[in-house]
Amino acid sequence: MEEVLIKRALISVTNKTGIVEFAQFLTDNKVEIISTGGTEKLLREAGLPVKKVSELTGFPEILNGRVKTLHPYIHAGILADKDNQEHMATLADLNIIPFDCLCVNLYNFGKAAQEGLKLKDAVEQIDIGGPCMLRAAAKNYHSILVIPGPEHYEPVKEALQANEMKATLNMRRKLAAITFDETSDYDRTIADYLAFPKDE
Repeated sequence: MEEVLIKRALISVTNKTGIVEFAQFLTDNKVEIISTGGTEKLLREAGLPVKKVSELTGFPEILNGRVKTLHPYIHAGILADKDNQEHMATLADLNIIPFDCLCVNLYNFGKAAQEGLKLKDAVEQIDIGGPCMLRAAAKNYHSILVIPGPEHYEPVKEALQANEMKATLNMRRKLAAITFDETSDYDRTIADYLAFPKDE
């Protein structure tokens, strides 16, 4: 797709800098927001209409938050190719609504590693659902806009405002490339730490 009209966004962020303001912008432009955990709580407390991921999936967050977005209702909505009629028919059959925007940033594993946490504690800061969603959206940039960090909120906002809330293919591709670069760095940090742990 050359342009994607942003109507539905999934937001799940660890670094919450600027997220209320960005979510307010989306809300003001009639974008439905689905969110998780602390992000959902923050947005709701700010008076923004937001739906919990668990309301969408019909399944609660479990294992101390380790499993919350790993669900077909989430990943099918991220990965569906909107130019593929079979994909869209499958979503319709299963009552899954596709996402147009994914705004996610990750648990700060690098900080946990620098703090010298024991390995058992440090691995709890390894994000699983976040990288899965980021990589899925980056792969499917032809159909969805991925926003991997707060530094992108203002440029994205300006671009969407200038184009009637439509994300261009060029912007989506560039952000997809940035996303893969960031998830690659994230994995490298984890791999290096596990190879030479400070304390088993």
